[in-house]
Amino acid sequence: MTEYEKAMRPEDITRLFVERSNAGDAAGVAALYEEKAVLAYPPGGRTVGREAIRVLWEKVLANRPRFEAEEPLPTLVSDDIALTSTPPKDGSGARAQVVRRQPDGSWLRLLDQPEFVTPPAR
Repeated sequence: MTEYEKAMRPEDITRLFVERSNAGDAAGVAALYEEKAVLAYPPGGRTVGREAIRVLWEKVLANRPRFEAEEPLPTLVSDDIALTSTPPKDGSGARAQVVRRQPDGSWLRLLDQPEFVTPPAR
């Protein structure tokens, strides 16, 4: 198994995500998530669990998209839980993640809302 750099601050996860995505490393992206994490992607759907997230990112990264680093908004931390967010450069609203401190002091994503999409009118 590959040994990946750990996110030692909540804000590190976004940087590591960009680096690993741009390298085409779906397993490395999935390693940023807890085993039972929930990712609100694709838009309108949910991907649950690290393995399902890895499979999803293999498909996404097969198209070789390029990601740019986005300046994080201030992180909110309460004990071992933190909320991270960035205003996307693509103008898609906002991105937000709930991350949790692990026993070794590193941080992993628990909940990930990469895009906020306005729901259709009912």
